Amino acid sequence: MDGQKVRILMAKLGEGHEPAIFKLGGAFSEAGFEVIYTTIQDPRAIVTAALQESADHIGITTLPGVQIEDFAKLFELLARENLSQIKVTAGGFLEEEDIEKIKEMGVVEFFPKGTTYGELIEWSKLHIKRTS
Repeated sequence: MDGQKVRILMAKLGEGHEPAIFKLGGAFSEAGFEVIYTTIQDPRAIVTAALQESADHIGITTLPGVQIEDFAKLFELLARENLSQIKVTAGGFLEEEDIEKIKEMGVVEFFPKGTTYGELIEWSKLHIKRTS
């Protein structure tokens, strides 16, 4: 990463608690990324936060109860706001067939439960770039 830090907006879809997203954000922050923490679950609020915070990337934590339609809405709103340059990754709990569906929608990578922070950060350093 050269110059300014890459800004990652961390959000979640589905029901659950926040400690995991804060631990994950801390690991990314220590690795040199600028992390914007949120506990929002609504696709509209996620896109609004990405716009307001000039995010370069959105990392979604999927929790039990996630609605796949939320991903479709997220990408629809990103396109509507001319933010399609912001890439989205996701990780956590999803069935295999749902992983394929969200990738078809535009999720660039899905990291299943059990992926280490080291693996996430290594992938991110190679693939997440500043958008502006």
